Amino acid sequence: MSERQDPDDRETNHAPEEEAREAEGALTAVGASGAPATEPAASDPPISGPNQGKARSGGPDSGAAGGPDGAGAGGGGKGAGMDERGVTTPALRRQAGVALALLGIVIIAVAAFTTPWHVLTGGPPDPARDFTAAQIARGEAFDAATSLPSYLSLALTLIFAGLLVATPFGAKVLGVLKGPWWLRVIIGTVVITAIVEALRWPLGMWFETIMREYGLSTQDWAGWTADRLKNLGVETVLLSLMLLVLVALARHVRRWWIPAALGAFAFTVAASFVYPVVFEPLFNEFTPMQQGTLRTNLLDLAARDGVPVEDVLVADASRRTTALNAYVSGFGATRRIVVYDTLLKAPQREVELVVAHELGHAKYDDVLHGTLIGALGSAFGAILLYLVFDPLRRRTKVTSITDPRAVGALLGLMTIGGFLLGPAQNLISRHIEARADVHALDLTRDPATFIAMQKRLATTNISDLTPNAVEYVLYASHPSSPERIAMARVWARLNGVPIP
Repeated sequence: MSERQDPDDRETNHAPEEEAREAEGALTAVGASGAPATEPAASDPPISGPNQGKARSGGPDSGAAGGPDGAGAGGGGKGAGMDERGVTTPALRRQAGVALALLGIVIIAVAAFTTPWHVLTGGPPDPARDFTAAQIARGEAFDAATSLPSYLSLALTLIFAGLLVATPFGAKVLGVLKGPWWLRVIIGTVVITAIVEALRWPLGMWFETIMREYGLSTQDWAGWTADRLKNLGVETVLLSLMLLVLVALARHVRRWWIPAALGAFAFTVAASFVYPVVFEPLFNEFTPMQQGTLRTNLLDLAARDGVPVEDVLVADASRRTTALNAYVSGFGATRRIVVYDTLLKAPQREVELVVAHELGHAKYDDVLHGTLIGALGSAFGAILLYLVFDPLRRRTKVTSITDPRAVGALLGLMTIGGFLLGPAQNLISRHIEARADVHALDLTRDPATFIAMQKRLATTNISDLTPNAVEYVLYASHPSSPERIAMARVWARLNGVPIP
């Protein structure tokens, strides 16, 4: 629920580990948004999602001659199902264009239907009413301190993506790789991912140092490095897998955008279901909450809300952060309430209100709707890649999308697309979060505790209480704390409850 962003994720403005839980549908490792957000602590913005992978076309199976596996990896040779399937034609482009337009209409319709555009809001926020001048100044100082490494990392991400899309940089870097096309796709992804991570690593360390100075990070460098490398490994595996499938389809299917779009949709949905049981345990240990009043109250709260929950778990977040958070994770049999161990220090009523907010996401199927939109967006991205790649292949000096060296350009396009979609995603997110706030108030009817909880979250997580208007529009995934407090007072007035 907090608004503190991942260290360098200036484009997402997500809290450490948190929005990846609330929006498991954001595991769109294909298409528009790139790799999933699996990193739990201070880190860099994903570059292709992160990682730019490429492979070359000068090896045994590439170029015009073709090697052991038949035709060239993108070359002019035929065989192995490669009869120019990587090159588009006007007729095929028209078909893909029609499909893209229709899918775009579907995405807009689904987003419009599932987003609560007319949720309750408060009046103009007044930070000075609820926060001291020192608290406001601290939030501004922290935001200013983290802005430089965050924006530098974002700039590096976009510049690198631009190089991959507009120049033959990727093809040249991986020109030394040899072997079958599928091996070069994998190695290319690993090599470029490592290069990007090496470039951004100092910025991540800079951000982590600031987090420690402000008391938000409790990690040592060994723990920080381990988390970062685990996240990098997950991203690399997922990117390699989806790129292998994409290139294989392009090599054997003339209208490859059709199975690629279907596969991207299915992959996103599957990833959302397995996220709680596969990815989350890589970064945190989860233990059942001890029997007691809090556990009983949380389960009763979920039952009263009509949200089936299998268990209440405690995440060992304190080993990396002092930030406060809780979330409801998973679908059906995997749905559980997860509470940071740092939040257990707060008064019980505030913990219940945090969970009531998260139950709102489950009540309104926000994760399911997010997954649907993310899956449709992934399918949209796959078709868009088919349409835009052919005009770019000459700039990148690759023969077609079947050339393993094309992996770099593909990842660059995914990075840029994800960045451009960020503001729209955050606009939707802010409305969804506001609805969850209203749901928490409807469920608990306790605006005084809601405001106390918002103040605790804002001061503990060092939220920016006076966000820049442009940054807010572009990057904020939640309403600001003063906005949420103002809304709670409006709710109290409308519901005949004493105004805190």
